[in-house]
Amino acid sequence: MISLNGCSQTNPGKQEAPKSMAHIGGTCEGCEAIFESSIALEELNNVDTLPDFDEAGPKIEISGIIYQADGRTPAQNVVLYVYHTDQQGNYSTKGSETGWGKRHGYIRGWVKTNEDGAYKFFTLVPASYPNSKNPRHIHCTIKEKDKNEYWIDEYLFDDDPYLTADKRNISNSRGGNGILKAMSKDGMLSATRNIILGKNVPGYPLTKAGKD
Repeated sequence: MISLNGCSQTNPGKQEAPKSMAHIGGTCEGCEAIFESSIALEELNNVDTLPDFDEAGPKIEISGIIYQADGRTPAQNVVLYVYHTDQQGNYSTKGSETGWGKRHGYIRGWVKTNEDGAYKFFTLVPASYPNSKNPRHIHCTIKEKDKNEYWIDEYLFDDDPYLTADKRNISNSRGGNGILKAMSKDGMLSATRNIILGKNVPGYPLTKAGKD
C-alpha cells in the first residue's frame, strides 16, 4: 500500500470533532494541514486551481463525487485537501510558506463539495520523486464537519510505468480506488475519481449500509 503522507498553524475556520468521538483513520502526520487554507473551510468552493497550473507541464482536470458511507448518497460540505510534487518530483516551496506548507510545498489546494457531492481541481500531473521508482501521486486528506480529518489513498495514474501490479491490486483502498484513467479533453487531460467516505478507514462509524 502506498502511504506517503509524510507529507500548524491555526485557522479561524477550523472545525473540531466532538470530544466524545473516537479518532478516525489512525496516525496521520500532516493531516492538520487541511486547516491551513487561506480561505475559511466553510467558505471554500467546490472547484480550485492549484498554483502550478499555469506552469509548463501536463495539465489535468480531476473531478468526482464524494459519497456518504452508503456509496450512493452525495456528501455535501466535505473538505478535500490535496498536494503533490512539482515537475522535478520535489515538494518545492516559494520561501514564504508556513506550517505544513514548508514540507508539502506550494502546490496544494482545497475544495468543499457542493450539494451534489461534486468537487473539481485543476493542476499539473506531478513527477515521481527524483531517482526513484515511486509512482506519481497526489496526496489527499478529508475533513467532514462532525469528524476529525483523515487521509485516504493517493490519486495515482493508470499509465504510470512505476505503478506495478502489486501496487494496483489493493483490496482495501481507503476511500475507494484512487487510480486515475486520464483522457484527453479540451487540450488537457481529464480524470474522474469518486470517493466513498469511511471506506476501509479504521475507526469510521459505518452504518449497516456502509458496511455492505
